[in-house]
Amino acid sequence: MPAAPSTTTLPEDDQLFRLLRQLDAAPDASQRATAQALGISLGRLNAQLRAVADAGFVKISDRAGPDKRQRFAYALTSRGAAEKARLTDRFLARKLAEYDALHAELTGATSGLLSLKPRIQMMQNHHAPIQELYVSPDSAQKLKREAGDLLSWDLTPRQICDLELLMNGGFSPLKGFLGKEDYESVVDNMRLADGTLWPMPITLDISEDFAAKIEEGQDIALRDQEGVILAILSVSDKWVPNKAHEAEKVFGADDIAHPAVNYLHHTAGPVYLGGAITGIQPPVHYDFRARRDTPNELRAYFRKLGWRKVVAFQTRNPLHRAHQELTFRAAKEAQANLLIHPVVGMTKPGDVDHFTRVRCYEAVLDQYPSATTTMSLLNLAMRMAGPREAVWHGLIRKNHGCTHFIVGRDHAGPGKNSAGEDFYGPYDAQDLFRQHQEEIGIEMVDFKHMVYVQERAQYEPADEIEDKDNVTILNISGTELRRRLREGLEIPEWFSFPEVVKELRRTSPPRSKQGFTVFFTGLSGSGKSTIANAIMVKLMEMGGRPVTLLDGDVVRKHLSSELGFSKEHRDINIRRIGYVASEITKNGGIAICAPIAPYTSTRRAVREMIEAYGAFVEVHVATSLEECERRDRKGLYALAREGKIKEFTGISDPYEEPKEPELRVDTEGMDVDYCAQQVLLKLESMGLVAG
Repeated sequence: MPAAPSTTTLPEDDQLFRLLRQLDAAPDASQRATAQALGISLGRLNAQLRAVADAGFVKISDRAGPDKRQRFAYALTSRGAAEKARLTDRFLARKLAEYDALHAELTGATSGLLSLKPRIQMMQNHHAPIQELYVSPDSAQKLKREAGDLLSWDLTPRQICDLELLMNGGFSPLKGFLGKEDYESVVDNMRLADGTLWPMPITLDISEDFAAKIEEGQDIALRDQEGVILAILSVSDKWVPNKAHEAEKVFGADDIAHPAVNYLHHTAGPVYLGGAITGIQPPVHYDFRARRDTPNELRAYFRKLGWRKVVAFQTRNPLHRAHQELTFRAAKEAQANLLIHPVVGMTKPGDVDHFTRVRCYEAVLDQYPSATTTMSLLNLAMRMAGPREAVWHGLIRKNHGCTHFIVGRDHAGPGKNSAGEDFYGPYDAQDLFRQHQEEIGIEMVDFKHMVYVQERAQYEPADEIEDKDNVTILNISGTELRRRLREGLEIPEWFSFPEVVKELRRTSPPRSKQGFTVFFTGLSGSGKSTIANAIMVKLMEMGGRPVTLLDGDVVRKHLSSELGFSKEHRDINIRRIGYVASEITKNGGIAICAPIAPYTSTRRAVREMIEAYGAFVEVHVATSLEECERRDRKGLYALAREGKIKEFTGISDPYEEPKEPELRVDTEGMDVDYCAQQVLLKLESMGLVAG
C-alpha cells in the first residue's frame, strides 16, 4: 500500500461506519478478508484505508510474517473510536426510523420504539444493551501503547467516578466530558445543546499549568492515581467557566456551606476540558468486586431472570428496619422486583464510609427474599444537588435497566446553608422528578416517612396513621443515632438490626475510645503552640491513647522544608498537616495541630479530611493583633511592617477568623494552664475524654 499522502476523500457515512466497525472487530484480518467482509474490491478498500489513515481515524502498522497478504495491522485511534460512536448513533436512529415506517405501513400504527431524538435511547426496552465507550480488547492494547506518548492528566477521585460511568454507559447518552456549548445549556436549562434532558454538568476540570499545554483538537491520556491509562480524551473545547453562575444555577446558591459549591471553588481546577472519550479499560476496584455491575451487566441479569419491572433504592446510609419496610412497600406498590443500589463513590463529607455500609447491607440482605431482590454498588460521585440530582439519579438508574425509582424526602439534600436553613424544600426533588418523569423513562415511587407504632409493633407511613393521638409513635433520627453510637448508648432492636448495630459499633466506637484532632488556629504569637504543648502534656498524663503534636514550625522543618510562604505553599503545608492528623485520628490516636492556618477554605478541607475518621475540634486562639505584636520575640511583625517580609499574616496578608469554632480562647491576661484547662473541659463536654 503506498505510503504517500492521499487526496482520497472519506467514504460516505454508511461505508465509513462499516469500515471502522470491521477494523475494530478484526484488526489483524488480511486485506482480502476485510474487503470480502465489506463487499468491496481490494482497490477500493486500499483507497478507503488511505483516506481514514489521513483523517487520523486509523493507525496502520507493518506486521512481520511469512504471509504477504497480512502485512499490515490496523487499530482505531481515539478519534476513530469517537467517530465510530457518532456514526453508530446515526445508523441506529435511521434503522429505527425505517422500522417504524414499516411497522406503520403493516399495522397502521407506529411501533412506539422510535425516540424523537437520535441520542435518546429506546426508553421502552430496559433489557436491551446500551452503548459503552470502550473499544475492543485488541484495539485497547494498541491504543494503550500509543497513549504512552501522549500528554497525561492524572484524574482526581471524582473524575475517576465520572469517567467510569461515562465509559460503561451509566451516563448515557453522553459520549464524553461536556463541551462548552453542552455545558452552558445543561447549567442554564438542564438539557444538552440538542435538547436532550441532562441536569448535571460532567466536565473535566484541570489546573492552569496543564491547560497551558493543551490545544483544542489534541488527544490526552487519562490516568488513574497509580498512572494506569484508562481512556483517551479527544479535546474539543477548553474554557474558563463562570463557577459562581454554575453554583447558582445547578445548586441553587453560590454558598460554600454546600459541599459541592465548596468543591467547585476550592478543589476543582479553574479550566474545563470537553471532548469525546475513548475507553481503554475501567478503573480497578479491589473491594466488593462481585457486587459491582455495569449497566449492561445489570440489564443482562434482569433479562435472564425475567424481571420486567425493577424499582431502584438509592442510599448512602446504612439500612435500618424503616428502610426495609419502605423498600418492601415500594416494590409492592410498583409490583416490581427490588434493586438495592447504594452509592459507594464520593458522598457527603461525614457520611459512614462505604466499607462499613456495604458490610451492613450484606448483613441484612438475607432479610429480603432472594428471588425478588438483588444488590449492586454504584461508583457515583454525588453532588448533593437535591432536585437536579434526583433527575440525574433517575436517568442513571434507567441506564442500569430499572423501571421505577424511589425518590426520598429532601432527596440528596446537603443540609443547612450559611443562614441555617435547608438548601432545598422537602419535596422539591419529587416535584422536579415528576415534571420530567415521562422523558426520564422511569417512574417515581414516593418515599414514605416510616415511623414505628409501638402498640402494633410495626412500621407505618407517618401520614397514614389515623389514630396517631392514641398510639405511641417512635423514631430515631440520624443525629440521635450518631449520639447513641458516640456515647455508647443502647440502640433498640425495633430501630435497627443487631447485625447492623454490631458493624456500626466496630467502626464508630464511643467517642472516649476514638481518635480525634485538636486544631489550634490564630495569628503568629497568639499562644497556639504554648497551649498545644500544655494540652499535649495533660492528655499524655491521662493516658489511654497516643498523642502527637504537629506544630507549624516543626512540621515545616520535617515535612515541608521545600515550601515557601506564598498562599499556595501555606495551603499545601496545612493540607499536609491535615493529612497526617487524619491518619493519626483514623488509627485511634490524638493529633494536636498548631499552625496559623489563616484561610477558611483550607481549614474546612482539613476538617472534612479528619471528620471522615473522628472528631475535629477547632480552637481559635483569638489574641488580638496588637497583643501578638507586643509579644513578638523574633521581631517578625516589625520586619513585616517594614516590608522586609512579604505576605505576612495579619499585616500584608489576611487572617480569616473562624466563624463557628468549637472553642474560642483569648490568652491576653490569662495564664497558659487556664487556657489549656478550657480546652480540656471542651473535650470532656464532647465526650472525647473521660471527666
